[in-house]
Amino acid sequence: MKILLIGEYSNVHNTLAQGLRELGHKVTVVSNGDYWKDYPRDIDVARKPGKLGGISLMVKLWRLLPQLRGYDIVQLINPIFFELKAQRLFYFYRYLRRHNRHVVLGAFGMDWYWVNTCTHDKPLRYSDFNLGDKVRTDEEATRYQRDWMGTAKERLNRYIANDCDGIVAGLYEYWACYHPAFPQKTTFIPYPIRLPKDYRTDRVKKSKVVFFIGINRERSAYKGTDIMLQAARDIQQKYAHRMKLIVAESVPYDEYQQLMDESDIILDQLYSYTPAMNALLAMSKGIIVVGGGEPENYDIINETELRPIINVLPTRESVYQAMEELLLDSSCIPLLKSQSRCYTERHHDYLTVARRYLEFYEQLT
Repeated sequence: MKILLIGEYSNVHNTLAQGLRELGHKVTVVSNGDYWKDYPRDIDVARKPGKLGGISLMVKLWRLLPQLRGYDIVQLINPIFFELKAQRLFYFYRYLRRHNRHVVLGAFGMDWYWVNTCTHDKPLRYSDFNLGDKVRTDEEATRYQRDWMGTAKERLNRYIANDCDGIVAGLYEYWACYHPAFPQKTTFIPYPIRLPKDYRTDRVKKSKVVFFIGINRERSAYKGTDIMLQAARDIQQKYAHRMKLIVAESVPYDEYQQLMDESDIILDQLYSYTPAMNALLAMSKGIIVVGGGEPENYDIINETELRPIINVLPTRESVYQAMEELLLDSSCIPLLKSQSRCYTERHHDYLTVARRYLEFYEQLT
């Protein structure tokens, strides 16, 4: 099968491509590397700054189009699959649709169905856009609502979702937003992870439990890391003799990974139901995740045994309590570390995930 993967989120397409290639398929990844993260790709379409950068990218894409023909599957990471205004992407989508056999839309992140459904229908008890019946009003949430609702981005997203052959959701949350609208064409497939050979199930330090939190200053309130950090600071004051806290604030990816490797437990994404790529990478290394592990996450992957994620509600008190319980009963840490690794082996190994994608693709052909 000849497969074209366009766009990148947190190394999803690059990792999927590796699995598909190992299974004997021809795969091309076209992306901007997910901005500063600079993940590997076959064809680079990163946009340079300024208005000239947009013009240069348009010219590059027009010249590139003949190379993007004749594929069995074209998968888009998002409705905004190139760094162009939404109104310009209609042309590129229609070209890809006309000159390839099947088009699949990825439900992997920020788009109109995610923003609108969580804001108005609220199928989740909490999300990036709602807490129960209340709509979140923090600056970044409202900015995304303005950006996607009633705009060209909404029109593009709805057009592609209705026109494409299939939709793949990478988290339960995204599946919950797309499946009601497109029950016949939406499927859930977990994110792919290349499992590291080296991982540890023992404590990093015998004397202290080591916690890790990564801070993106631009998205701290939106993702809840501000609340998680406050809880961690508060509990550190009480249990300084029992714990160490590592804070990585907007550091380069390699340094971020090194700091993560020195920890036992990572605090990640307060408002999620499901571990995403960052949390899954940590789990594959035998690091425990405090974050999103709601029952729906286990149900959608038919996991009835393992419960390695320390699920928390989106409050400071819930995070504080979870951390305190781990500190006061640290004997459970080796088991949770082992289960975390086992969880990723069972559900997220890149070859296992690639096979599930191929099954979905074959249903379309």
